[in-house]
Amino acid sequence: MVIPVSTGNLASDRRKAAEFSRGISSNVIYSAIERVFQDRDLTGRVLDYGAGAGGLARRLVALDRFESVSAADIMPNPGDMGPVEWIEQDLNEPIQGYDGAFDVVVSAEVIEHLENPRFTMREIFRLLRPGGTAIVTTPNNESWRSLINLLIRGRFAHFTDLSYPAHITALLRKDFTRIFQETTLATPTFHFTNHGGIPGKPHIPWQRISFGMLRGVRYSDNIIAVAQKRA
Repeated sequence: MVIPVSTGNLASDRRKAAEFSRGISSNVIYSAIERVFQDRDLTGRVLDYGAGAGGLARRLVALDRFESVSAADIMPNPGDMGPVEWIEQDLNEPIQGYDGAFDVVVSAEVIEHLENPRFTMREIFRLLRPGGTAIVTTPNNESWRSLINLLIRGRFAHFTDLSYPAHITALLRKDFTRIFQETTLATPTFHFTNHGGIPGKPHIPWQRISFGMLRGVRYSDNIIAVAQKRA
């Protein structure tokens, strides 16, 4: 895959970076998000913040759990989105006209693509109604795979040259806790996909060689932070 070359035009560069990422996440991540929906019995109006190619938004519709499904992304509507309201928006900038509009804002593998994670969380906070729930996932930089990559190569596993300029902002659990608290969201709880590649051979998951016994922060490629906006 060829790394996009800067054009000197910020809007164009951001769009090219979005295209470089292809706008998709894995079914493992989507399934983990759906478990959060179920465990917390989340309903109402939901926004897929950073919808990419629309994969998660389509799943949100298929769940038949939410009153309405909206999706926002710098990319245009990919089509075949059914009842989804598509908001074409550079997420490095504010989404206008939706203050307190959503019961749930879910952002799957998006915050690492954006330039200012604190702006991102302030924006999610603004979009949520009081009592609403934020769900944010990102690559887990505290897994053994990522920590070993950092020690040997000087960068986290999901932030190598192959991931740039799509992945630009690496976050740890402590960063999430601080950022969530700065926006006055509740302190986040953390969940893990319990699916992660072993160092050097990421196509082989820890769970396969351990018969599912190895789980949690050190053995998951992705992390999910969840918090409520105080009523």
